[in-house]
Amino acid sequence: MPQYKAPIRDFQFILSEYLDLAQYAAVPGFADATPDLMNPLLDEAAKLCEQVLFPLNHKGDKQGLKYDAGRVIVPDGFKEAYKTYIDGGWPSFTCDTQYGGQGLPEVLNMPLMEMVCSSNLSFGLTPGLSHGAYNAIYQHGSDALKTKYLPKLVTGEWSGVMCLTEPQAGTDLGLVRTQAKANDDGSYSINGGKIFISSGEHEMTSNIIHLVLARLPDAPKGIKGISLFLVSKFNVNDDATLGARNGVHCEGIEHKMGLHASPTCVMRYDNAVGYLVGEPHKGMRAMFTMMNAARLYVGVQGLGVGEVSYQNALAYAKDRLQGRSMTGVKAPDKPADPLTVHPDIRRMLLTMRAFTEGSRALALEMALKTDLSHRHPDPAIRQEADDFVQLLTPVTKSYLTDGGFETANLGVQIFGGYGYIGEYGMEQYVRDARITMIYEGTNGVQALDLVGRKLPQNTGRYLRAFFHPVDAFITKHKDNPAMKEFIKPLSKHVEYLQQATIWIGMNGMTNPDEAAAGAVEYQRMFSHVALAYIWARQAAIALEKSGGGEKEFYDAKLCTARFFMQKILPSNLSLLASITAGSKSMMQATL
Repeated sequence: MPQYKAPIRDFQFILSEYLDLAQYAAVPGFADATPDLMNPLLDEAAKLCEQVLFPLNHKGDKQGLKYDAGRVIVPDGFKEAYKTYIDGGWPSFTCDTQYGGQGLPEVLNMPLMEMVCSSNLSFGLTPGLSHGAYNAIYQHGSDALKTKYLPKLVTGEWSGVMCLTEPQAGTDLGLVRTQAKANDDGSYSINGGKIFISSGEHEMTSNIIHLVLARLPDAPKGIKGISLFLVSKFNVNDDATLGARNGVHCEGIEHKMGLHASPTCVMRYDNAVGYLVGEPHKGMRAMFTMMNAARLYVGVQGLGVGEVSYQNALAYAKDRLQGRSMTGVKAPDKPADPLTVHPDIRRMLLTMRAFTEGSRALALEMALKTDLSHRHPDPAIRQEADDFVQLLTPVTKSYLTDGGFETANLGVQIFGGYGYIGEYGMEQYVRDARITMIYEGTNGVQALDLVGRKLPQNTGRYLRAFFHPVDAFITKHKDNPAMKEFIKPLSKHVEYLQQATIWIGMNGMTNPDEAAAGAVEYQRMFSHVALAYIWARQAAIALEKSGGGEKEFYDAKLCTARFFMQKILPSNLSLLASITAGSKSMMQATL
């Protein structure tokens, strides 16, 4: 059976040393973001995930869900675990105090999100989607909607979901057919169907708030004719008590490759009462609030699966005896040496560690920048932080989910034949991680967003939010001999990335296929440079601290940074060659 231990020390390192949250004490909500608060929160979150959620993960995968005439029955223990989750106040963590939240910054919530995804990804989808629904209503809903619906979302008594996809409308939401017709009382009647609705129906909460994309009768064609509506599973009375069942029904659940304990529902809306969120025909603006936050959260799903896969692969490799070291026996008292003596095993383990620890820093930095974009009193800093988030959202979603799947696969490989057997739990991580590369916009769509929208946005302003800090860091450390092994490859690959950016910009203007053909490679190249920057910054901290009391921890950081620079970053050269080869070979091929 698999095991999981929350990476508390690495969270502490990133929050207190890498991001240095103490410097933001004057920003609203950050005054309490000190170790005195962070450490107990991390410890309590770890207990919840290790002791309550993780033991249900393998069992839930085996038991799966049951569908019974519109009811969706979750695996044994899930409903009780959800009650434990909300009793601990975890859903209210970052919500506005006006609606019962604790008002803490998102960067403090992100470690919890990762731990939940590592311990039980199927469980984590429900609270994750609810948080996204809260954000969409909070930013775009009327005061009346916020007053009526947010308090119960904040406590977790109600959950929330987003309802976008229809059989004919996946990524292309301009094809949505669900209809909304105005009623005399200011509400709307919603009619239509949605598919692939995660947590669209279940009995862990007393009510479910659906955020539904639909068209008004006078809606323009395409994406500009989409509106967003709040549709409650049960009608809600003025005193926030639940009334009669609304016209919201689950017609079935999908039987999936993974996430067997998470309901993926086919939903039907028959004259369901709904309420407009935001402006008519501007639904995508409101929905993107939920989707962009969800893209970061989905990235963390990949990271979470990668972390638990790494932990189990490392433990197995240390314990499993197989063959002898090529440079001589390392365990003469045993019949064979442990797997960790073999270079290829070490390559896989270090690849996993470089991904998880580097990606964790990226995810937490994205959360911090999101906080600063909303909370910082200086408009210029808010804008710079938002530019960073806008640019790095597709990179984060794609790299962390690609990497989570790759890391889960490496875990199976290290286990060998045992990794392919269900009782060891490793194959579940591969199955669960695979969907993260698809939903919330496939990673190919993320790449098109990066090259087609983010690069040219505001004449390249978003790019400056990334490249300027990187250049400043290189300038600061370039004359430090101890940092040479990190700064030299970082500087070189920043230049390669700039070459690729210029090539895509110039060639994409005359032929968009040129940019699109290299978009995925460009996105991966950007991810590698972002991680190289992160690892160089972690190395700078580790060099200062490695002579202290935690030498082993900081030396491990330096070893992993070296591995990333020497063994992973060089793949950018082949990516650059593929990008600049253009689209001709693929677009002229006969299919």
